[in-house]
Amino acid sequence: MPHTRTGIIEVAIPLPLDRTFHYSVPEHLRTAVRQGVRVFVPFGRRKVTGYVLGPAAPTGGELKDIIGVLDDAPLFTPSELAFFRWIASYYLHPLGEVIKTALPAGINLESRRGPTDGDANDTERIRGGRTIRLERFYRATEGAAEVASVRGTGARILLHLLENGEASRSRLNSLFPNPAAPLKRLLERGLVTVDEREVYRDPFAEEVFEPALPLALNESQSAAYDRIASAISRGEFSPFLLHGVTGSGKTEVYLHAIAHALEQGKTALILTPEIALTPQLVKRFRSRFSQGIAVLHSGLTPGERFDEWRRIRRGEVSIVIGARSAIFAPLEDLGIIVVDEEHEASYKQSDGVTYNARDLALVRGKMEKAAVVLGSATPLITTFHAARQGKLHYLGLPERVRGLSLPETRILDARRLKNAAFSPELADALIENLEHGGQSLLFLNRRGFATFLVCRDCGHVFRCPNCSVTLTYHRAKQRHFCHYCDFSLPAPSVCPGCNGAEIGLFGKGTERLEDEVRELLPGARVARMDSDTTAGRGGHARILRKLEEGNIDILIGTQMIAKGHDYPGVTLVGVVSADATLNLPDFRSAERTFQLVSQVMGRAGRGDAPGKVLIQGMAPDHYALARAAAHDYEGFFDDELSFREEAGYPPFSHLALVNLSCTAEKPVEQAALEAAAMLREMRRVTNARVEILGPAPAPLAKVRGRFRWQVLLKAGNRTDMKKVLSTFRTHWNPLRIIRTNVDIDPVDTL
Repeated sequence: MPHTRTGIIEVAIPLPLDRTFHYSVPEHLRTAVRQGVRVFVPFGRRKVTGYVLGPAAPTGGELKDIIGVLDDAPLFTPSELAFFRWIASYYLHPLGEVIKTALPAGINLESRRGPTDGDANDTERIRGGRTIRLERFYRATEGAAEVASVRGTGARILLHLLENGEASRSRLNSLFPNPAAPLKRLLERGLVTVDEREVYRDPFAEEVFEPALPLALNESQSAAYDRIASAISRGEFSPFLLHGVTGSGKTEVYLHAIAHALEQGKTALILTPEIALTPQLVKRFRSRFSQGIAVLHSGLTPGERFDEWRRIRRGEVSIVIGARSAIFAPLEDLGIIVVDEEHEASYKQSDGVTYNARDLALVRGKMEKAAVVLGSATPLITTFHAARQGKLHYLGLPERVRGLSLPETRILDARRLKNAAFSPELADALIENLEHGGQSLLFLNRRGFATFLVCRDCGHVFRCPNCSVTLTYHRAKQRHFCHYCDFSLPAPSVCPGCNGAEIGLFGKGTERLEDEVRELLPGARVARMDSDTTAGRGGHARILRKLEEGNIDILIGTQMIAKGHDYPGVTLVGVVSADATLNLPDFRSAERTFQLVSQVMGRAGRGDAPGKVLIQGMAPDHYALARAAAHDYEGFFDDELSFREEAGYPPFSHLALVNLSCTAEKPVEQAALEAAAMLREMRRVTNARVEILGPAPAPLAKVRGRFRWQVLLKAGNRTDMKKVLSTFRTHWNPLRIIRTNVDIDPVDTL
C-alpha cells in the first residue's frame, strides 16, 4: 500500500459487523503499513486484530491510532482480497469474518479486560498469536573432534554431532536421556554452538512414499486430458464436468493435467470432500510428484496447519490438497483447480461463513483464469444441468479402466425381513465370498448398536433433552448418545416414566451389524469404520491400510466407506438399508440416496475379480434405487429433473434459508413470524420476484438446546434474492437472545 499523506487506513475487523472501520497511522508506523497486513487496534474497551484493506480518505471525525503492525509481509494479495470481497457480498457475511476464515486459525491477537487468577482488579489480558515453532539446533565446533576429556552422555552427544553435522534439541531428547546438563557443559566449554530457528511441523513426516510412474490413459481419458491441458496452456477460465463411472480413472486424468500445469510454471489446487480421503490422495500425489505438496484441512494441528499455509504463502509448494477450507490456499499462478467428488454436501461450510467450496472453486477459477474440473460419478443435478446447458464443458468417462466391468447388481425387498439385518440372499453371498477369498463391504449409514429405545410397558421413547432426536445406544460404551450434541446417559435399567424394566432396543446401527456378522461368520476378520472407530489421528488410514493389505475380510461402515476409496480386493458390496435417506424432509432426498448407493456400489469389482452388489430396501421400486442398480445416471437425472421443474426447485430456482434459533421456544417463534413479515415487506419495497415460504419449525426443531425456525426463499434470479435479503439484513434487529443466520444456496433444509 502506498504511503498516504493522510495516514488513514480502512480496516476490516473479524466480528459480525457489516461495515469496515477507519484508523489513523502514527508517523513511525506508516512505512510498515500495507494492504494485507494485520494491525492491532483499539475497539471499544478491548484491542483486536484488524486487516488492512487499503488507504482511506479523511472522514472529518477524530480517529483512533493503530497500536502496532503484526506482520512484516502481507498475508493476502489484492487478487485474494477481491475474492474475499466477492464471498462477503454473495454470502452476506462481514468482510472481516471472511478474511479471518481464510487465514490460519490462532494467529490473531485479542485483549479482554477482567480479573485474573488471584487478582480482582480490572486487568488487561492479551490472547492469541502463538503460531511459530522455534527450535534449538546444536553443532560441534571445529576443535571438538580433538577433545578427549569429555565423558558419558556428553561424549556420545558430541560424537553424534560430529557424525551428523547438527541436531535439533527434540532429536537429541529422543536419542539421549536427560541431555540438558551435558549440553550446558559442552556449551560452556565452547565445544558446541547453538542457534534458534523456525521449523515446519510436517503432518506427513513419518510417511514413506514409493515413487510411481504415470499410467497410460485410455481413449476417453486421453480426450478429457487433452481438453483440460489445452485450457491450461491458453491460460483462460474453463469449467469442466468430468463425469466418469466409478473406477473410470478420474484421478489419473487429474494427475496428468496437474503435471501439465506444473510444466507451464503454474500451480494446482485439489479439493476433496472429506479429511478421510486426504491420505489416499496425498499418497498418490506424493508418489507421483514427490516434493512441493502441502496439505490443508481441519484434521491437522493448528501449528501444522499454520506451517503448511506459510509454505504455500512463501511459494515453496506448487500443489495443495485439502478439504473445503483449502479453497483459500494462497497459491499464486493457479493453472487448475480440481473438485473431486463434487456432488458431496460436505463442501458446504455450515458454521460461521456459510460458503460452498465447490461453488467458490468456480469463482476463484474465473478470477484467476484457471481450468476448473468438477469430477464425479454422480454429479449434482444442478451441475449436470449446467453441462447440458453448455455452461460447463462435458467430459465423459463411460467405462472403467483396464476394461473392467461394472458390478452385477440386484435389489432385494427388505419388507419381509422383519427384525433380521440380512436377507438370506445377502447372508449366502457373504458366506460364499468369504469362502472364495474375496473381501466384502457392508454399508449402513447409522452408527451405534440401536437407533432408539422404547419402554415396552408405557411406550416412553428415550429422547435427547437438547435435540429433537432419539438417543442411540452404543453397547461398547454402555451409554445412549445424541449424535447431534453428544449428550449421553448410562444405559437405563428402568423407565423414568413408569419404572418398568421392559426396555426394548430397536433399529440397527453399525455396531449391531458388526455383532450379527460375527455371529454369522465367526471365523471372518471383521472391522467397522465409523466415527466411533476412527476417532483420533490416523484412524481412517489405519483401517484402510489393513483392508488394502488383506487383513480384513468384511468391513462394515457408514458413508465414509462409500467415498472415493479404491478397494481392489472388494468383490461384494451389501447395502443393508438403502432407502433410509429417502424419508428425510428435504427435496434432495432422492438425489442423496442415488448418489450414496451408487458410490458404495462403485467400491465393488475394482480389481481383477468381478464385483457383485446386493441392495436391501423397503422401497425397492423407487426410481432412485432402480436407476442406481442399473448404473443409469442419465435416467435418474431425467426423472429427478421432472420433479424439480414441477416443484420449482434448483436448477429452476435459487434458494436461501433464513434460520432463527433461541434457547426459549416462544421468543424464536415470534421472531420467525416477524422475520417472515419483514421479508414480505422487503419484497414489496424492492419489487422483487421472490417466493417466501414460512415461517415454520425446522424439521429438526431443536438442536443443542436451541429451538429452530426457518423461512425459505425461492427466486428465479439471484439479483432479486439479494435485493430482498440485503435490505432485510439492514433492517432486521431482533432480540439479543435470537440468533439469525442467512444460508445462501443451502445444501439441506434440516
